[in-house]
Amino acid sequence: MSDTELLDGWVAAVAVLSPEVDGSVAHRAGVELLGRWGEPHRSYHTQQHLAEMLSAIDELGPGSGLGSRETLLAHVAAWLHDAVYDVQAPSGESERKSARMARNLLASLQFDGADRQVVEELILLTIDHGTQLPGPLADVFTDADLAILAALEARFDEYCAQVRAEYAHVPDAAYATGRSEILAALVERPEVYRTRFARTAWTAAARANVRREMDRLSASSG
Repeated sequence: MSDTELLDGWVAAVAVLSPEVDGSVAHRAGVELLGRWGEPHRSYHTQQHLAEMLSAIDELGPGSGLGSRETLLAHVAAWLHDAVYDVQAPSGESERKSARMARNLLASLQFDGADRQVVEELILLTIDHGTQLPGPLADVFTDADLAILAALEARFDEYCAQVRAEYAHVPDAAYATGRSEILAALVERPEVYRTRFARTAWTAAARANVRREMDRLSASSG
């Protein structure tokens, strides 16, 4: 998905969710967000991840009962969930800063308070991809963010290399330990995914991919 296509989707979503806002204002906000997704220190958390997450939301939404408006809210949250990304920040801090940024930006775009709160809660959910926020919208959003775990082998391996590049400053042994802990926490829980479709279609691939990466990490740290 090109930057132009991404931007057009953002402007269209804002137009539906906040019809009073001027289109040029929404466009400028989208351009600024795209700039954030294109920051030079990012290798995985880029426009590619955003596009993949938007596609996953569209794939999961209909079978999970999301209406068109909820789907657009998930799209807006996807745009904002990694708006702030700092690999050297304490765990969860980038997500919390992204949530604060989302609250302020959506206020400036005249989103109503309930929608702002939903987007903020979805972003905070990505700190640990837990189940503390119930409902199909949260289910779809969380699974979309973790869809990469079940990607085809070549794309998953590329993703692993991209994440390693973002943490190039971390020595191999420390990276292997930390990354393995994160991955294990995601796939060793009873359910990797929350939506019925993802549990059925993606779980086996996600667990196989992660096992392969953990084996690589173990070998690299030895």
